[in-house]
Amino acid sequence: QVQLVESGGGLVQPGGSLRLSCAASGIRLNAYAIGWFRQAPGKEREGVSCISNDGSTSYADSVKGRFTISRDKDTVYLQMNSLKPEDTAVYYCAIRWRWCGSSRSEYDYWGQGTQVTVSS
Repeated sequence: QVQLVESGGGLVQPGGSLRLSCAASGIRLNAYAIGWFRQAPGKEREGVSCISNDGSTSYADSVKGRFTISRDKDTVYLQMNSLKPEDTAVYYCAIRWRWCGSSRSEYDYWGQGTQVTVSS
C-alpha cells in the first residue's frame, strides 16, 4: 500500500524558514515525479514545486528563489525560506510516474497534508 506522509509544518514568523518532508512507503520514489501543492482556506489547491525522476525541477512563480525542492531516496524535501503570510496553507505532496504533471489531476497518490502558518 502506497503511503505518503508529510511533516515539518508549523507556525513561523514572516521571513522565517521551514523544511517540509514527504516520506514514502510501499513504493520506491526513484522512478516517480514528486510534486508539492498547497491549499489555502477558500482557495483551490495549487502547484508549488515539482521534481521529476531525472532530477529536473520546477517552481511556481510565487515561490521561485525562496523554495527549493530536493530528494533523497524515498524522501522529498521542500526548503522554504523568506516565508510570507501568503504562503500560509496546507501543503501536500503527491506522486506520478516519471515526469511532473501539468495539473493536480495527473497525480496518483497524495499525502494527508501538513499545515504551514506564517504569522507574526
